[in-house]
Amino acid sequence: MQGFAALPLEDQTFTPSHKDSSSLCHICKGSKNLCGKDRCPLMIKFYSYTKTKRLIDAQDLHGSSPPGVFVGRYGYPKVDIGPLVPPDLGDTLIMDTPEQWMGKSMEEIVDFRFRLVRGKHLVDVKNFQNAGRIVDFTRELALSVNSVDVEAKFSKKPSGRIVLDDNIQPFGPSAKLEKLSITNPKYDHKIEKAYYDTDLKAAEAVKGLYKNEVLISRIQKAFSIGAFGIEQNRRLVPTRWSITAVDDLLGKDLLKTTKTFPLINEFRVYDWDQLDNRWSVMLTPTSWRYELIEAWYPNTVWNPAGLQVEIISSHEFFDGRKDYAEIGGCYYAARLAVNELLQRERRQSGAVIFREAHPGYLLPVGVWNVRENVRMALTQRPRRFSTLDQALAYVQTRMDIPMSTWTEHSAVLKDLKHQRRIDDYVEP
Repeated sequence: MQGFAALPLEDQTFTPSHKDSSSLCHICKGSKNLCGKDRCPLMIKFYSYTKTKRLIDAQDLHGSSPPGVFVGRYGYPKVDIGPLVPPDLGDTLIMDTPEQWMGKSMEEIVDFRFRLVRGKHLVDVKNFQNAGRIVDFTRELALSVNSVDVEAKFSKKPSGRIVLDDNIQPFGPSAKLEKLSITNPKYDHKIEKAYYDTDLKAAEAVKGLYKNEVLISRIQKAFSIGAFGIEQNRRLVPTRWSITAVDDLLGKDLLKTTKTFPLINEFRVYDWDQLDNRWSVMLTPTSWRYELIEAWYPNTVWNPAGLQVEIISSHEFFDGRKDYAEIGGCYYAARLAVNELLQRERRQSGAVIFREAHPGYLLPVGVWNVRENVRMALTQRPRRFSTLDQALAYVQTRMDIPMSTWTEHSAVLKDLKHQRRIDDYVEP
């Protein structure tokens, strides 16, 4: 198992300002950049929150949901569900459509996500079909394709912590719902058809919608609200789980045919940079094997006060893996993106994804970030090489961490370098 591992300080290309940057916050107060970041993540959150708070300082909220819904996981099987509603009217679709967020800055993403107020209504995940109008309206939002006007009455003014998580998109304050009403939802007809087909299994509904080019974020939303499956088996699925479940299901389905395609005949490297993350996706002329390796620099989201780069990786070979990836939902999101390219080309390959998260990656913004960035990388023109060493030498020009360190933490790279194959003994 490839877990977190640390890269010694002498191999790094930065000098941290203090052994524990978090202890400097009270001195810096967001103005002196003592932690080494060019922008203060606390201030980004604070400014976004204060801008939103002025607009939601009441128990009643009228706004246009993107549409957005959220299903919690705490207390499972009894969880809070409800709409995500901003204090804005009009077209708010972008606020809950991560496929449209490429090129947006961290501040832009945080600004419009923190405007989304989460309404909460406690429901049993198995007994939700006749749980009242709040659940019915929340389901209608999940089936909708347009921004929907919402009126929400809360038991108190929305408050609480702003949610930041690397699995789900961030959102703003929350409050218990007392009443909810919506106006003129326009259903996505493809999702609506799957919803009304109570004899169609959930997995088949997800795969059918994906093949019919429904956005993954919309499929995940409807999946979480229990819109798919045999009628008596339908369940609410916490949003965090539904995101990974859909990525995993679709990736495995594509792999069934990917593994039957002929191999690519070269090494390729695709590059992309976004939100101070560097991505290099290397495809290899081998049967399917896959690995995602992430390197988190100090002063980044998941290494905020460290003195060393933290490296984590997860992998699979041709037969796949049976346990949940150590690296989490990002693993399945990136695997899906790679298979989408291989499906388009009707080719099979191995894949190793290198990710360096640098200090400019201030806040977690969700699994979509990995899926969409790998997708974007794979739309670029690749560099092509005849040998593994040539491909890795090129990746080294992109990454600060030495290739020897990447290899040390990679099961797939070790296999490519040291495992002999039948092809090695065949004359070209």
